[in-house]
Amino acid sequence: MSFDIDVEARVGDFPLKVAFTATTGLTALFGPSGAGKTSVLNMIAGVLRPKRGRIVVDGVTLFDSDEGVNLAPNHRRVGYIFQDARLFPHLSVERNLLYGHKLTAPEARYAHPDQVTALLGIGHLRDRSPRSLSGGEQQRVAIGRALLASPKLLLMDEPLASLDDARKEEILPYIERLRDDLRIPILYVTHAAPEVNRLAGAVVEMSGGRVVSG
Repeated sequence: MSFDIDVEARVGDFPLKVAFTATTGLTALFGPSGAGKTSVLNMIAGVLRPKRGRIVVDGVTLFDSDEGVNLAPNHRRVGYIFQDARLFPHLSVERNLLYGHKLTAPEARYAHPDQVTALLGIGHLRDRSPRSLSGGEQQRVAIGRALLASPKLLLMDEPLASLDDARKEEILPYIERLRDDLRIPILYVTHAAPEVNRLAGAVVEMSGGRVVSG
């Protein structure tokens, strides 16, 4: 699987012009705060519309300004993980995990709940409330929820930024497992060089709304 991005947009007064490709594995979208990294993820996810360009994931066109294609976010099969876990507080861990799984057509599912909970080491948390979890546990559940929707692409927007050093060290091995065991591309936004050095197979460096290397 792979994805191809070639887009232009304007966010307020900030212009973006970004083009890159990536394949299976983890690609870091790296650069300082304000470089436009999150805006790129939002365009891929379908919550920000480019002014022009093309977004293709696994041979499926998600957006093409010339052809008039703009798939709705819920039809893009993109998993999105944010800085904060954004779990549903009124649902148990298990019901959080299964939320997207139940909304995915059975024939499109490739992720099984038991496999995902084993991969992320969260099987023992299934009956817990999100409020009772540590920050690292909440983020692992959020990753599991995204995976169980069987996405074709995983977007991770600084998933360790809100964690202290101990929680970061707790979750990094699980992100390495995703990188090594999944067969889907992961686009990982960060401004932390140690995370890039540890996790990334490829790096796309951004500054001022443009790709400067990668």
